[in-house]
Order: sequence, then C-alpha cells, then structure tokens
Amino acid sequence: MLTNLRSILSEAYSQKYAVGSFNGYNSETFRGIIEAGKETNTPIILAFGAKYLKNMSLDTAAAIVKSIASDIDIPVCLHLDHCSDMNIIFQAIKAGFGSVMYDGSMLPYEENLKNTKMVCEVAHACNVSVEAELGSIAAGERSHEGSADDKEVYTNPALAKEFVEETKVDALAVSVGTVHGLYKGKPNIRIDILKEINEQVGIPLVLHGGSGIPEEDILNCIANGIAKINVNTEIATYAVEETTKYLQNEQPHFSVLSLKQEEYVKEIVKKYITFFGK
Repeated sequence: MLTNLRSILSEAYSQKYAVGSFNGYNSETFRGIIEAGKETNTPIILAFGAKYLKNMSLDTAAAIVKSIASDIDIPVCLHLDHCSDMNIIFQAIKAGFGSVMYDGSMLPYEENLKNTKMVCEVAHACNVSVEAELGSIAAGERSHEGSADDKEVYTNPALAKEFVEETKVDALAVSVGTVHGLYKGKPNIRIDILKEINEQVGIPLVLHGGSGIPEEDILNCIANGIAKINVNTEIATYAVEETTKYLQNEQPHFSVLSLKQEEYVKEIVKKYITFFGK
C-alpha cells in the first residue's frame, strides 16, 4: 500500500530504528526493492532521484510503483530524491509521489529556508511529506549523486532548530561526515554533532551516503536520531558486477537477464533491511 514518508518515519524515530531508502531507476530495481520489503515484511522507501528522469518520467515511475505496491500489505513510500528544481517537486506531488526531497543545501541559508517552506506548504496540503537538507555532503568514489566539486559542510545544530521550526519539514538530512558514493577510507562520523542536532530538532533525521558505513557507526547514528538511511551506490555497483559475472557464462534472453537483475537488487536491499532493522 502506498503511503507518505511521515507515516513510516514517525515510528522508526520514536522506537530508535532506521528505515532504508533505496534508489530505483527502472522496473527491475523497483520490483527488487519492493519484493525485498514484502519478503521481510518491512516498510519500504523507494527513492527515485530527479537525475534519473532520463530513465523514465515521474508519471511512469509513479504508475509502476503503484501497480507493484497495490496488492501488498507493507507500507511503500515513493520518494523523490535530491531535487533542487521546485517545478519538478510540484510535478512529483501531482504525479502521486508520497514524499519529496527539496535539496537547497547548496543555496544560501535564507534562500534554502524560504524555498523549503514553500514546498512544505504545497506538499502538506496534498498529504505529501517533505525532506530537506541542511549542510553539504561531499562525493566519494563511484558516486552518481552530486559532483566532485561538492564540499563537506557540517550541519549547524542551532540553524537546524530554526530551520525545522520555520519550515515544518518532516525529515531533515544532515551532514555529519558521510559521503555520496563509496568511502576512500574509514568514515569519520561526527556523532557529537548528530546528537546535538537531534536534541535541538526532535524530528526524524536522514543519513545520506549509507553504502559502506561500518555497523558500529550506523548503530550510533540510529541511537542519535537517524531514522532514514539512503543507499544507492552499492545497489548499482553490485547489480552491475553480478550481471557482468553472469554474462561471462551465459547469453540469456533479455527478459531472463531482467529477472536476474531484480534478484541482485533484492539481495542488497534485504542485507540493509536486516542491518537497519528494529
């Protein structure tokens, strides 16, 4: 069943567990992600990034997810990930997305606040949740989000409090040492900053760059307010690697390869569901 982000994250935040947000780009990834949730009886956040509009339109993405999720009992939220274009945000709301992420993190603070507040007013009127970002996350290896020029700027806890109070945002993505993509070394996650942000804002916090973070760091993040963890790169890299291995020994019909890729996606998503779970 389709739902919004708030309905999934409110319990996770209060009960101190995290829900994975898994990026999909096509029918195979959509099916693999939702099937993983179905098989583990776990709520699913299926993230469709604005940069994947070359793969399919917002209306097509919404129609596919609605079709897959219509006959299953687990909550499924179709979430527009990392979008700085407010017109695309409003199109996603109209198309039937249950959640949108307005990413104004690269803008001056006041402009980010103003735009996020406007998005929240429109989205909330349509029962759609909003995630925003404060601070800036750098790009790691094999990242397909952001750019190599992105610089890390830690989220300011005092500004986070003001931002949340002014915008009424449902979830806040924070910068505490993670990167988009894979890590070049051991991550240095600033739990001290995260703890202070959580004490200030009192809403579900979001960790971008969940691929490859050590378990101890993940558990510390969840204990300090992280209720949503984004995973993208590992899904894509694993599916490509396994497809390459498979094609070294087989020359299947394309429809068979498609089913194999769905299984590869499901493997990684189930791994992280277990990792983040209650």
